[in-house]
Amino acid sequence: MFTDLAAYLGLFSAAFLAATLLPAQSEAVLVGLILADRHPLIALLTVATLGNVLGSVANWLIGRFIEHFRHRRWFPVSDKGLARAEAWYRRYGLWSLLLAWMPVIGDPITVIAGVFRTPFPIFLLLVAIAKLGRYLVLAAVTQGVMG
Repeated sequence: MFTDLAAYLGLFSAAFLAATLLPAQSEAVLVGLILADRHPLIALLTVATLGNVLGSVANWLIGRFIEHFRHRRWFPVSDKGLARAEAWYRRYGLWSLLLAWMPVIGDPITVIAGVFRTPFPIFLLLVAIAKLGRYLVLAAVTQGVMG
């Protein structure tokens, strides 16, 4: 039982961190657990998706409140960079959140969504679809290799 809890906590943690701006990867953990074939696939997908979505929620919250510090010297984005991000987000809109699963660009999209005050329920729905979709494809490919 303890090993089950450790596996789920490890997967959740990896998925959460992978969705933040911190460098992490959850796919390897999920694939390893699928290949071990010791846990129900639906449980693994649920835990990974929940962790990944909550990590994106953390990004949204950071984006939502970080602008209060915009004129501080340590602020991580220049006015020019923020204007460029705003133009990009306005051009592609809410649907860009369906790319939240992608490496490199996905995490910043979720922060930008917070900065530009994307309504939280819409944010949550689109990000959940994106994150679950990625894990479903990964599970299907992994099981195809196993089968």
